[in-house]
Amino acid sequence: MTSDEPPVLPALLRQDRIVALLDGAPGMVRTAALAAAVGTSEVTVRQDLATLDREARIRRVHGGAVRLGAGSRERPLEETAVENSTAKAAIGRAAADLVRSGQCIVLDVGTTPAAVAEALVAREDLVDVTVVTNSLTTALALERAVPRFTVVVTGGTLRPLQHSLVAPFNATVLPMLSADLVFLGGTGLDVEHGLTNVNLPETEAKRVLAAAGRRTVVVADGSKFGRADIGVVSTLQDVDVVVTAGVSADAVDPIRAAGVHVVVADAPAGTPRPPERKQTP
Repeated sequence: MTSDEPPVLPALLRQDRIVALLDGAPGMVRTAALAAAVGTSEVTVRQDLATLDREARIRRVHGGAVRLGAGSRERPLEETAVENSTAKAAIGRAAADLVRSGQCIVLDVGTTPAAVAEALVAREDLVDVTVVTNSLTTALALERAVPRFTVVVTGGTLRPLQHSLVAPFNATVLPMLSADLVFLGGTGLDVEHGLTNVNLPETEAKRVLAAAGRRTVVVADGSKFGRADIGVVSTLQDVDVVVTAGVSADAVDPIRAAGVHVVVADAPAGTPRPPERKQTP
């Protein structure tokens, strides 16, 4: 080291400095900017971010990090429903195409699973489908398809923001079911954490929903990729299919590399789809 080079900070001081930088930032700070600020390499900063994320001092996101709690405010269903609506509608149609007459499926709470419900209602060829949901909004949307569909509401305690049913008492019906497909939404999806959600009571409910199905389908638009929120719903190893839209190839490639079958619902016609992951016996 030459005399005009700045000294390398010890790891603990460097990590404290990173936390301070994130606390003072209005949003995400990129890895390169953090590396420059603390005078070390991006590789070292990524290791620091992994440590700080595990210690719940910051939150890692794709390309950098944010202060703990940044961007994690839960928003009402009506507010998020208008965002990325074209992508969500495309996801809904592609996800609904996975359903066959005579099946039992589980639909999670959220605006993207609600788009799946709308697409299912529009499929007049579907009959004798049982749909189980913990979303009052989704249940009402599916009512138009009765008696072609049987709609089962899980029960539980009402959360007004999402019109969802959570613990206690939401796990009475689900353990009695073996569904063909479970459609899960969330607020974050990345390789390291899998499917995550900003709200812990709903995270717990989503995990109960996932356990009721033989196959798990995650429905998430491109804004959810590369981010991780506080509640881990499911690792990628437990996800069979991701249906998405409005997403870049750079965001999709790591998910596919992890062995998950990804359907890009708004891909140009004729785009070849990668082979579906083989199911373990």
